[in-house]
Amino acid sequence: MSFQRILRIDLPAGQSAFLWGARKTGKTTYLRHTFPDSLWFDFLKTDIYMDYLKKPALFRERVLAVSDIGKRQPIIMDEVQKVPYILNEVHWLIENKGLSFVLCGSSARKLKRGHANLLGGRAWRYEMYPLTTREIGEYAVLKVLNHGLIPSHYTAGEDHYRKSLKAYVSDYLKEEIFEEGLVRNVQAFSRFFDALAYCQGELINYSNIARDCGVDAKTVREYFHIMEDTLIGKMLLPYIKRKSRDIITHTPKFYLFDVGIAGYIAGRIVPEEKGEQFGRALEHFIFMEIRAYSRYYEKDFDIGYWRTKTGIEVDFVLGTGEVGIEVKGSELVKPGDMRGIKAFYGDYNPKKAIVVCNEKEPRLSDGIHIMPWRFFLERLWNGDVI
Repeated sequence: MSFQRILRIDLPAGQSAFLWGARKTGKTTYLRHTFPDSLWFDFLKTDIYMDYLKKPALFRERVLAVSDIGKRQPIIMDEVQKVPYILNEVHWLIENKGLSFVLCGSSARKLKRGHANLLGGRAWRYEMYPLTTREIGEYAVLKVLNHGLIPSHYTAGEDHYRKSLKAYVSDYLKEEIFEEGLVRNVQAFSRFFDALAYCQGELINYSNIARDCGVDAKTVREYFHIMEDTLIGKMLLPYIKRKSRDIITHTPKFYLFDVGIAGYIAGRIVPEEKGEQFGRALEHFIFMEIRAYSRYYEKDFDIGYWRTKTGIEVDFVLGTGEVGIEVKGSELVKPGDMRGIKAFYGDYNPKKAIVVCNEKEPRLSDGIHIMPWRFFLERLWNGDVI
């Protein structure tokens, strides 16, 4: 099954780009479809990797030997973070030969740590996310929440998707970080990874996690930075329009990049469209869609959350407070479910206050929009939310 991706990389002559994204989100497939005639270097291939790791200058010499016709399209470099110093050769080819490149990878952290040449603004930045509902078309929400939206996981059969999730977590998420040398204490990081099961969409308590992992809180903070730099997760910071002793102002929340991966780590299977597990997975799914919409359509608005010290909360605050969104898995939103969004609406008067839920039809209650999740996602992708 193939999907028409929303991402568009349309480069003027001589313009280069980075394309970042977690493994298996579809970057290579997208680039092969978008640039079918491009010269291609895949650093996952051991022989190519070893050649250029030992002597990066070989890259420049081999590119210069290619005919001008072969260099009219951007040159694709897949998993470029594996050979950091090759970027000096890329820089030279951009500056002296006017060539363009698409540099694809799953993490810029190794490049940054090695002080690699990130081309000084000469390459635009793009990101590839897991599939979105706009790309899938017709879908069953329980399949989305359980399989996740990594293309090969989403399309896997019911008998096989859990094996795919297990392999991804074991063979990629952990081993990739270890192999790249991003952590030294493998056992502590493995325990940290297990702790992510209860971190999804929750306030991060660094001290508690550090105690579970047997390291200090500073190390746990670094682990979370690694998760962000390798595009495996995203921190949400609290929304602060004005300081108040009653509002949480420093503690972030954390979401993994894919709802299926998060569910597997948490041991979660969502059997029906109701209950606590459905609500938690739905919240994560809505976050994924909001984030992808923001980046793919170049809106680039902030996504935060709002919470008082007494526990009254709004799951997502978009932009500079224009939109507040609370996600509930219930089939009937009751007044008690709306305490957080009502408090936020009363204090900040956003342009839109929304409860995303599992009701059948949209309605308006005291200025607050109560939207079935499908209706909300249609409006989001049509540009009617923000």
